[in-house]
Amino acid sequence: MALHVPKAPGFAQMLKDGAKHFSGLEEAVYRNIQACKELAQTTRTAYGPNGMNKMVINRLEKLFVTNDAATILRELEVQHPAAKMIVMASHMQEQEVGDGTNFVLVFAGALLELAEELLRIGLSVSEAISIFPDSGNFNVDNIRVCKILGSGVYSSSVLHGMVFKKETEGDVTSVKDAKIAVYSCPFDGMITETKGTVLIKTAEELMNFSKGEENLMDAQVKAIAGTGANVIVTGGKVADMALHYANKYNIMLVRLNSKWDLRRLCKTVGATALPKLTPPVLEEMGHCDSVYLSEVGDTQVVVFKHEKEDGAISTIVLRGSTDNLMDDIERAVDDGVNTFKVLTRDKRLVPGGGATEIELAKQITSYGETCPGLEQYAIKKFAEAFEAIPRALAENSGVKANEVISKLYSVHQEGNKNVGLDIEAEVPAVKDMLEASILDTYLGKYWAIKLATNAAVTVLRVDQIIMAKPAGGPKPPSGKKDWDDDQND
Repeated sequence: MALHVPKAPGFAQMLKDGAKHFSGLEEAVYRNIQACKELAQTTRTAYGPNGMNKMVINRLEKLFVTNDAATILRELEVQHPAAKMIVMASHMQEQEVGDGTNFVLVFAGALLELAEELLRIGLSVSEAISIFPDSGNFNVDNIRVCKILGSGVYSSSVLHGMVFKKETEGDVTSVKDAKIAVYSCPFDGMITETKGTVLIKTAEELMNFSKGEENLMDAQVKAIAGTGANVIVTGGKVADMALHYANKYNIMLVRLNSKWDLRRLCKTVGATALPKLTPPVLEEMGHCDSVYLSEVGDTQVVVFKHEKEDGAISTIVLRGSTDNLMDDIERAVDDGVNTFKVLTRDKRLVPGGGATEIELAKQITSYGETCPGLEQYAIKKFAEAFEAIPRALAENSGVKANEVISKLYSVHQEGNKNVGLDIEAEVPAVKDMLEASILDTYLGKYWAIKLATNAAVTVLRVDQIIMAKPAGGPKPPSGKKDWDDDQND
């Protein structure tokens, strides 16, 4: 008979075997803070223009060499529940602003590190967090990126229109003043919805049957050409017979496998994608100044080009010696485009290079000195957390951080609010950020501070960690819910 061992009294006896339970400052709060600090320390060395790159190999063994915090976090797949809260805050920053994800991590890590000091000297969690505060229609999808291996970064270019790494299907490779018909169906003869059997007894009947198919396809392509369309874009396969008649009527034929590319092209040229091979009316056709097949490096590309610069979509053709380099440049382009999007919503800018953070630290410290009671400790630590940003910039630039921060405080006490760190100097130095045109978006800074603070408060409010026993049995597939890879193109 097996010996029954009773569970220890307390909360643990209410849980299943294998469940874990942590509570109190030592087991829960300090552990959570430590996990978040280590995550922030990982990405802190990648902050700023002189930040170091991280080499990340994800679960699919794909290699990333980048200093973009959003990419690092996405590929690391952080599992710790408290660290996940900081990661979620940085993801919210990515969605809201599109840049500044590393700022959220560094600032949240600094807040938690300083909050830990307050807790260790005897303040309660509620006292430690008492200070923490609780326009345009630009679409970033309008800026497309086409990466073509070869040459160098300085060979990259911007084109008003769209570029596809495809070849034309027919003999026509260039059209001026293009009138474009877009079809989401295959460029082929009509197929009946029900299956049927055709009984052919003689060679003459076989010839007539084939001729009937040819005449029908000829009539369809001729009707499309009769509308004035000289470019056909299809989202499906192209039949040999249809290709023959497209060449006969001097129509350029382009095949796009991706339905997302088809939609973007429709938006670019102002066309409507037709589900059947019918002649388009004038309102359904798109227009483009030129469509042509070109060769960039050793890659064939089809270009839909607008001469005027008022088109809905533009494409940045990126060149580079390696795929990793081009991926990193694409992320930099994405950050720049998102910054422009933020500026269309709010045009306000603030000085960069740590100037804004030091000024906030100075003013919040001054406010803290006027507050009575234990609140002033939390207020001063909140202000001190802002020093983490110029400190990270200084350390990544190879200069003494303490010396830089003391210089910044000294200059800001004299009333020079726009002075920040000079990362180009070989010694600890400061300069005016407005004169150097080093600026940050107001919205980016606002959301970063708000999200980092909220994440830090959420972590500090946790006093118990309860982990149920993992479910047994086979794990569900971890692939994407949507199996259509085209949406990533």
